[in-house]
Amino acid sequence: MTNKIRTLVVDDESLARRGLLLRLEKFEDIEVIAECNNGREALQKIEDESPDLIFLDIQMPGIDGFEVVRKMQADAMPLVVFVTAFDQYAIDAFEVHAVDYVLKPIEEERLATAIQRVRDHLNQSDSENQKQRLMDLITNITGESPAKIDEMLAQGTAPSEAYPEKIAIKDRGETTLVPSRDIAWVEAAGDYMCIHANDQVHVLRSTMKNLEKKLDPNHFQRIHRSTIVNLNQIEKVCSHINGEYFLILNGGSRLKMSRSYRDKIKHII
Repeated sequence: MTNKIRTLVVDDESLARRGLLLRLEKFEDIEVIAECNNGREALQKIEDESPDLIFLDIQMPGIDGFEVVRKMQADAMPLVVFVTAFDQYAIDAFEVHAVDYVLKPIEEERLATAIQRVRDHLNQSDSENQKQRLMDLITNITGESPAKIDEMLAQGTAPSEAYPEKIAIKDRGETTLVPSRDIAWVEAAGDYMCIHANDQVHVLRSTMKNLEKKLDPNHFQRIHRSTIVNLNQIEKVCSHINGEYFLILNGGSRLKMSRSYRDKIKHII
């Protein structure tokens, strides 16, 4: 390839930008035309410079990488290589939607692979299709439908949190994707979480705090220091002594709710 790939680097961490810029110097066809430290600045540079390629950090304050993609116009859509520290489930989603990414800390071999993918796709990339692939990816990660995203953009808002539609559970080289909506309840067992879904129990190595971050609080709430329940699965609420309650779920499971967590679901008691 004789033509230069005009490239924009976007990351709110100066050291991360510097590290990536140093690595990109080894690729003769990569021409870095600018670097940005936030999403708002990136959108202005994209409009002014029309780059061929963007290395885009996802987790930035203010306008994050996903929001940058949402606000870009499809008719001037560059190729996007996401820079991410997301977990394996998110990376699987990148693979499914054929979107390039590099995982922090950036490995030179993985960066070379991403750039080769850029080279392969650049001349044949359809900006409309690229836009749709990225929107599909955002939908997968955030759990918001394209129609909902469009509605929020029209209102000048954006998804406040990213709750995955599925929880990835690894076991002996296999990964099971459990739909979040199918989870009835979760109990902690040391460093493991026992996830009860569709009459099956899946064991996930995680802390309660980390798992709780992946579950939409509109549907999932802690009812005990070691228990999370799907509010949609509650069939009955039975009072107990000392201000405590027992929750009866649709499948018949009986869960104790501590008094200190009562306010979490007081709207259904």
